[in-house]
Order: sequence, then C-alpha cells, then structure tokens
Amino acid sequence: MTTSPPSGPSGIDRLIDQIRAGLDRLSAHQARDAAAEGALLVDIRYAALRERDGVIPGALVVERNELEWRLDPAGSHRLPEASGSDLRVVVICNEGYASTLAAESLRRLGLHRATDLDGGFQAWRAAGLPVEPGPGTVARPAVEG
Repeated sequence: MTTSPPSGPSGIDRLIDQIRAGLDRLSAHQARDAAAEGALLVDIRYAALRERDGVIPGALVVERNELEWRLDPAGSHRLPEASGSDLRVVVICNEGYASTLAAESLRRLGLHRATDLDGGFQAWRAAGLPVEPGPGTVARPAVEG
C-alpha cells in the first residue's frame, strides 16, 4: 500500500509553522519597545554576520550553540542576565528562522515568555532602527562627491 505525502509544508517548514502558531512573534518596532520595557534581546547570529551587518545596541550576543546553556535560569553555566523563568527573551537571528527554533527551545527550558523577532536582524535594519558596527569591522569614511 502506497501512501501519499501530506499536502502543504513538510519537514522543517511544517515544524516552523507549528512553533510559530504558539509564539507571539514581534515586529522590529515591537522588539525595540519590549527591550525598553526590560525584555532581553538576544542576537544568535554568527560572528561573520555581526561583523558584516552590525549589531543591535544593547542586545546580548550569544552564539546559537551556547544559547540554552547560557540562558537556562537553573543552569550552572547561565549568564547573569538569565534571571528567571519569567524573563522575556526576544531571540534574533539573521532572517527569523533559526530564532523561531531557538525560542521554542528556550520555552522548553522554562522561559515561557521567549519569542523571536519576525524577519530577524534584517527586519530590524529595514525598519531603520539603530545598528552599530559589529566587532571587527573597520569604519569607512563617508564618500564625498
């Protein structure tokens, strides 16, 4: 007996859709406002992207492969910012895909208010919100002419 594959998204696309259905994802402006109200913005992009595109002022940089270790409020390797399970965390990746998976992982650790930035860092930048040069970037003089 042959079965047909399910219609619609499959694999990772379906998983992302399922996770997003349970998240209150934030726009760039909502993320900025949440940070102003005490939420922790967490940039999980790898170093080359931060160097190329810059960083969000005040965002905590935590490499994706260390995220759960550093933000688990009950973990022995947590950062001081991982103050408790009620902490509002907004995870930021480059375009808003890896951050969805990361937010779900944090929720499983007990950070029930974890979410992500819809569209990631690129949405933040496109919204005209503040970006600082990333570490390792060389400031270039403005071109006159």
